[in-house]
Amino acid sequence: MPMTENVIITCALTGAGDTVRKSPHVPVTPEQIARNAVEAAAAGAAVVHIHVRDPETGGPSRDPKLYREVVERIKETGTDIVINLTAGMGGDLVIDPDDPLTHLPGTDLVGGLERLPHVEDLLPDICTLDCGSLNFGDGSNLYVSTPDMLRAGARRIQELGVRPELEIFDTGQLWFAKQLLAEGLLDDPTVFQLCMGVPWGAPADPGVLQSMVNMLPDGARWASFALGRMQMPWVAQSILLGGHVRVGLEDNLYLGKGNKATNAQLVERAVTLTESIGARVATPDEARATLGLKTRK
Repeated sequence: MPMTENVIITCALTGAGDTVRKSPHVPVTPEQIARNAVEAAAAGAAVVHIHVRDPETGGPSRDPKLYREVVERIKETGTDIVINLTAGMGGDLVIDPDDPLTHLPGTDLVGGLERLPHVEDLLPDICTLDCGSLNFGDGSNLYVSTPDMLRAGARRIQELGVRPELEIFDTGQLWFAKQLLAEGLLDDPTVFQLCMGVPWGAPADPGVLQSMVNMLPDGARWASFALGRMQMPWVAQSILLGGHVRVGLEDNLYLGKGNKATNAQLVERAVTLTESIGARVATPDEARATLGLKTRK
């Protein structure tokens, strides 16, 4: 697969992880998240991937009102950016290892359709669909996304006319995403995000990424990211294999050892890397055309 020449940069602004206490730059409130989106766009991002957080605690949230405030604040600025809202919240199950039928604090588990009210309300350009269950880090935290949940979610997203970004954390999830396509629950062009280095999914290994790229359906659009210090090497890795890229504070807090980054700085670094290897950075309209999205009114 040839190197990507027109690279879509996505900035994942805040995520749902325990990062707020680790860096003062992680945005928490809707105002902060929206401001980070505008700054990322100015730095060169064509897409922003948005989670929301409880403004009081900084913890993860799936409150539709918070999503609406973030999106409205971005639009009020007139910033041209593709909006990608997570729909992965509501899949967390923390079990008691001695009594697995008992769930522990941190559990937030709802059905596939119950993960979509903010998508139904806001009709973003893109929303995510996490394509399988996995052990999520050490301990007893599981991310739950069953075939039944995924079929229901994919069908509803298709009805809404929103483009799903298929979040792939391991090869079996990619296999199932292709099954959704075969069943007519996904429309072309399919859009994949290959998520590497998330314990215990696919490792951030170039050979594994190549294998996953080889598994993609014909005509798929794809990007990939890796966590922590592998974030920037993965920018080059993805471009060289024919994909697009994702950076941002959801996945990495640093520009270098001890140097805590902002979202805009991470995008700027990705722009520099992209251009230094002979590619160019896509505009939001170019991203819309590549991903098969509706033109912005």
